[in-house]
Amino acid sequence: MANEVLVARGLRKAYGERVAVQEVDLVLRPGEVLGLLGPNGAGKSTTVGMICGLTVPDAGTVTLSGGTSLATDEAGYKRRIGLVPQDIALYEELPAGMNVELFGALYGMAPELLKRRRDEVLAMVGLADRARDKPSTFSGGMKRRLNIACALVHDPEILLLDEPTAGVDPQSRNAIFDNLEMLKRAGKALVYTTHYMEEAERLADRITIIDHGRVVAEGRQAELFARLPAAQTLHVEIAGEPDDALLAGLPGVKRSGQRLDVSVGDIARDAGPLLAALAQRGVEVRGIASARATLEDVFLALTGRQLRD
Repeated sequence: MANEVLVARGLRKAYGERVAVQEVDLVLRPGEVLGLLGPNGAGKSTTVGMICGLTVPDAGTVTLSGGTSLATDEAGYKRRIGLVPQDIALYEELPAGMNVELFGALYGMAPELLKRRRDEVLAMVGLADRARDKPSTFSGGMKRRLNIACALVHDPEILLLDEPTAGVDPQSRNAIFDNLEMLKRAGKALVYTTHYMEEAERLADRITIIDHGRVVAEGRQAELFARLPAAQTLHVEIAGEPDDALLAGLPGVKRSGQRLDVSVGDIARDAGPLLAALAQRGVEVRGIASARATLEDVFLALTGRQLRD
């Protein structure tokens, strides 16, 4: 574990007959954001719960650098981890500053250090001027940011964030992203679960996709895109509506009226031959545009389009 701050091996959790997580492995390094993605009910929150010690796994282990685990040093293990839960966890009628102090006190922080850290984390999330105000008067985005402050007050090495931007406005989302990118630069290791693919594309260094409790893909974004049959698409506007028989010999072409959508592996390599083939068939091209595959394309290709209610 020389370059790894957290290693999870063989995590399993079942609730009666339903297996929520099966044989999940995760590795996290300092200064890295690991995006944990999956459909509803895939096992993301259960996995996060087992990592932070709120859920007891039926099998498997989670070990921090230096060999620390819940079995060897429960208090020391939990001090090294901060959790931002999916559901907002605050005392609504307790001032924001006191919420932060309460969470710090749970970790046994000395009073002077706690006060200093309270001020630092509230300033970091943009709530220094609201320390005396109650969360019951806050917007959803402010509550989310306060939850992050509470998770950071004890200065953990690892931060687990379970859908931290659910229900917040774009301004708060971007403020949260800025906070997380700053933490990453400071060497913190982050696990980030989300349903918003654009968030994972922006933040994650590596991505793990789980479905039905199992890991179905893991790697850097480029590695995940490589799993698609075509990583890019050409949109070709044509004159008229040629007979589909003219297009039959062109691989990866789908026609919708006067537009052709063509899946290609490499635009620079494949665009020229495609245009030449269209010209040979007498198809007049009026315009061409390109688009790359997105993380959502990868996600749907791996987990399917079936609803997960």
